[in-house]
Amino acid sequence: MTIETTPKMSWWNRLAHPGQFMAWTRPLIWPLAILTLALFLAGLWFAFFASPADYQMGDTVRIMYVHVPTAWLGQFIYATMAVSALGTLVWRHPLADVSMKAAAPMGAAFTAMALFTGSMWGRPTWGTFWEWDGRMTSTLILLFIYLGIVALWRAFDDQLRAARVVAAFTLVGAINVPIIKFSVDWWSTLHQPASVFTPEGPKMPFSILLPLFLMFFAFTFLFATLQLVAMHTEIRRRRVMTLERRAARGDAR
Repeated sequence: MTIETTPKMSWWNRLAHPGQFMAWTRPLIWPLAILTLALFLAGLWFAFFASPADYQMGDTVRIMYVHVPTAWLGQFIYATMAVSALGTLVWRHPLADVSMKAAAPMGAAFTAMALFTGSMWGRPTWGTFWEWDGRMTSTLILLFIYLGIVALWRAFDDQLRAARVVAAFTLVGAINVPIIKFSVDWWSTLHQPASVFTPEGPKMPFSILLPLFLMFFAFTFLFATLQLVAMHTEIRRRRVMTLERRAARGDAR
């Protein structure tokens, strides 16, 4: 008599299974939310009450504590979506398209916020709300790409077919991310070059750098929290749609 044992699922299979993914990520949501809130409270306190005004920009510098993290997230989220697009087209990972779809509206929101706060910062600093320089223009293009991806998802009833089309579109649009990053080095723009991550180290005083990093991590953990919640919601929505289709086929018989 032989006893058959069910092989254990590998970590990759557990990650790919929607039910397993929801099971191990559900306990992370509340700790991430609490950590996000704590970072925002600390970051906002340092940004408005414990950091000095800039010797050139005055209190306008405080816009930077929202503008820089949201601009970073606009690019980071798109890079995350590009990796997910590879997961959809190359590895056929079941959750890759869920991740892409969940991230796109947030990427659009953070990019729009970066453009708005940049305009508010630019008016007193540069004397204009908008200038068609390399970074501002490429960031605006990024927003249009995000909106196009959101529209593509809604244009298809078949989500599997939509995932392949969106993944291909996302990978083509990914060329814009390095353009945003290096635009200040390639062209003469109003934006200053990198002043935080440089070979010589940060070019900002610690009193400004601390709230900037706190807000940077606060926004990043906010995205992580919202991404998990959005992916859980999308998985449940697809389950409901599957059950509805099965019920419709049963009624047709």
